[in-house]
Amino acid sequence: MFVFISYLCKNNIYQMTRHEKLLNKFLSKPRDFTYNELIRLLRAYGYEEIQGSGSRIVFRNEVIKHNIKIHRPHPGNIMKRYQIDLILQELKTKNLI
Repeated sequence: MFVFISYLCKNNIYQMTRHEKLLNKFLSKPRDFTYNELIRLLRAYGYEEIQGSGSRIVFRNEVIKHNIKIHRPHPGNIMKRYQIDLILQELKTKNLI
Protein backbone atom coordinates (compact mmCIF):
# COMPACT_ATOMS: atom_id res chain seq x y z
CA MET A 1 0.00 0.00 0.00
CA PHE A 2 1.24 3.47 -0.90
CA VAL A 3 0.99 6.06 1.85
CA PHE A 4 1.88 9.73 1.62
CA ILE A 5 3.74 11.06 4.64
CA SER A 6 4.40 14.66 5.58
CA TYR A 7 8.12 15.35 5.73
CA LEU A 8 10.49 18.25 6.27
CA CYS A 9 11.96 19.80 3.17
CA LYS A 10 14.52 22.61 3.64
CA ASN A 11 12.92 23.64 6.96
CA ASN A 12 9.48 23.73 5.36
CA ILE A 13 6.83 21.17 6.13
CA TYR A 14 5.51 19.49 3.01
CA GLN A 15 1.74 19.86 2.82
CA MET A 16 -0.19 17.15 1.01
CA THR A 17 -2.41 18.43 -1.78
CA ARG A 18 -6.12 17.66 -1.76
CA HIS A 19 -5.52 15.14 -4.54
CA GLU A 20 -2.81 13.38 -2.52
CA LYS A 21 -5.09 13.22 0.52
CA LEU A 22 -7.93 11.84 -1.58
CA LEU A 23 -5.64 9.29 -3.25
CA ASN A 24 -4.26 8.26 0.13
CA LYS A 25 -7.79 7.75 1.43
CA PHE A 26 -8.74 5.74 -1.67
CA LEU A 27 -5.68 3.49 -1.38
CA SER A 28 -6.55 2.69 2.23
CA LYS A 29 -9.86 1.23 0.94
CA PRO A 30 -12.11 2.94 3.47
CA ARG A 31 -15.69 1.92 4.11
CA ASP A 32 -16.86 5.52 3.77
CA PHE A 33 -15.45 6.49 0.34
CA THR A 34 -18.20 8.39 -1.47
CA TYR A 35 -19.21 8.48 -5.12
CA ASN A 36 -18.46 12.21 -5.23
CA GLU A 37 -14.92 11.55 -4.00
CA LEU A 38 -14.54 8.91 -6.70
CA ILE A 39 -15.58 11.41 -9.37
CA ARG A 40 -12.98 13.92 -8.11
CA LEU A 41 -10.28 11.25 -8.02
CA LEU A 42 -10.96 9.93 -11.52
CA ARG A 43 -11.24 13.43 -13.02
CA ALA A 44 -7.71 14.10 -11.77
CA TYR A 45 -6.60 11.15 -13.94
CA GLY A 46 -8.43 12.44 -17.02
CA TYR A 47 -11.66 10.41 -16.77
CA GLU A 48 -15.07 11.85 -17.48
CA GLU A 49 -18.35 10.49 -16.18
CA ILE A 50 -20.79 9.22 -18.81
CA GLN A 51 -24.30 8.29 -17.71
CA GLY A 52 -25.61 4.97 -18.96
CA SER A 53 -29.09 3.60 -18.50
CA GLY A 54 -30.34 3.36 -14.94
CA SER A 55 -27.50 3.45 -12.41
CA ARG A 56 -24.84 2.38 -14.91
CA ILE A 57 -21.89 4.74 -15.23
CA VAL A 58 -18.86 4.67 -17.50
CA PHE A 59 -15.76 6.65 -16.64
CA ARG A 60 -13.99 7.29 -19.95
CA ASN A 61 -10.45 8.51 -20.49
CA GLU A 62 -10.18 9.63 -24.12
CA VAL A 63 -6.39 10.07 -24.02
CA ILE A 64 -5.59 6.45 -23.15
CA LYS A 65 -8.87 5.04 -24.57
CA HIS A 66 -9.87 3.36 -21.32
CA ASN A 67 -13.29 2.73 -19.75
CA ILE A 68 -14.19 1.89 -16.18
CA LYS A 69 -17.75 0.60 -15.85
CA ILE A 70 -19.58 0.56 -12.52
CA HIS A 71 -23.04 1.02 -11.07
CA ARG A 72 -23.70 4.20 -9.14
CA PRO A 73 -24.22 3.32 -5.48
CA HIS A 74 -27.81 3.54 -4.33
CA PRO A 75 -29.75 4.29 -2.29
CA GLY A 76 -26.76 5.94 -0.55
CA ASN A 77 -23.61 7.61 -1.84
CA ILE A 78 -21.03 5.24 -0.30
CA MET A 79 -18.98 3.06 -2.66
CA LYS A 80 -18.99 -0.69 -2.12
CA ARG A 81 -15.69 -2.41 -1.31
CA TYR A 82 -15.72 -4.49 -4.52
CA GLN A 83 -16.13 -1.28 -6.56
CA ILE A 84 -13.11 0.31 -4.92
CA ASP A 85 -11.10 -2.86 -5.54
CA LEU A 86 -12.19 -2.94 -9.20
CA ILE A 87 -11.30 0.71 -9.80
CA LEU A 88 -7.95 0.32 -8.04
CA GLN A 89 -7.14 -2.70 -10.20
CA GLU A 90 -8.14 -0.82 -13.38
CA LEU A 91 -5.96 2.19 -12.48
CA LYS A 92 -3.02 -0.10 -11.71
CA THR A 93 -3.33 -1.94 -15.03
CA LYS A 94 -3.00 1.42 -16.82
CA ASN A 95 -0.05 2.39 -14.57
CA LEU A 96 -1.89 5.46 -13.29
CA ILE A 97 -1.26 4.49 -9.67
